Amino acid sequence: MEWDQTVQMIEATVQVENTRPGGDRRISAGLLVSAPYWDGTPRTVLVTAAHAIDPSETPEIRIGWRFATEDGGWSFAPQPAPLEIGGRDLWARHPERDIAVVEIVAPPGIVARAIPLSWLADERDLEAQGVGPGVQVFTLGYPRGLSSNRAGFPILRTVRIASYPLSPIRAFPTFLIDGFLYPGNSGGPVFLAHGADGHPLVLGVVTQQVDQGEEPLGLGVVVHATYVREALAALDERAVEDTRPRRRRRAG
Repeated sequence: MEWDQTVQMIEATVQVENTRPGGDRRISAGLLVSAPYWDGTPRTVLVTAAHAIDPSETPEIRIGWRFATEDGGWSFAPQPAPLEIGGRDLWARHPERDIAVVEIVAPPGIVARAIPLSWLADERDLEAQGVGPGVQVFTLGYPRGLSSNRAGFPILRTVRIASYPLSPIRAFPTFLIDGFLYPGNSGGPVFLAHGADGHPLVLGVVTQQVDQGEEPLGLGVVVHATYVREALAALDERAVEDTRPRRRRRAG
């Protein structure tokens, strides 16, 4: 059912909090993705907008975990997630796009809510699904820091693709969606409710709203999911580099 597939995306989307020096608290959204290491070892990664993370100002972010309670409800419990451990960076950003990924340790029971890496669309998926201008898609986020309820679930909104063409992706790395977005939507996924294989298909990540001067235009900028894969590759390269033995320099 389409409803069930949408719930999968809702449960994989979390609130990301970054408190800067001076107490400036910024809220964004993030998507949990199951992205195993190169050797097949399981790994959960948070995908968000790069501007939502600034290790130069704070060594950690806070992720808004949600836990099912015995009475059938939910509890909201943000917990810190470090950006580095023992000198090893746990995050990487795309060198050109506003995309960042963070290797995290998710609490028991939450790991299963991360979406598979295969749900991230590439150019072939766009062509196979006929993704183009006017197609209805969904986005999840926390506009102005708001959530859909006290449990901290993101707000689901319906938008339409407002750009043409969407590919080739190298020529058009971002596209527009028609819908009012706000701070707190950044980092949230834009997705089709169901792709060719019957599961949701993540087209990209929201990175900003579009304004003309001080006037919001009701448009949002989305970075293609292809660049999420590239950011993950950068994270893998960093992890491999950290495992290599380092040469000792001779004194003198």
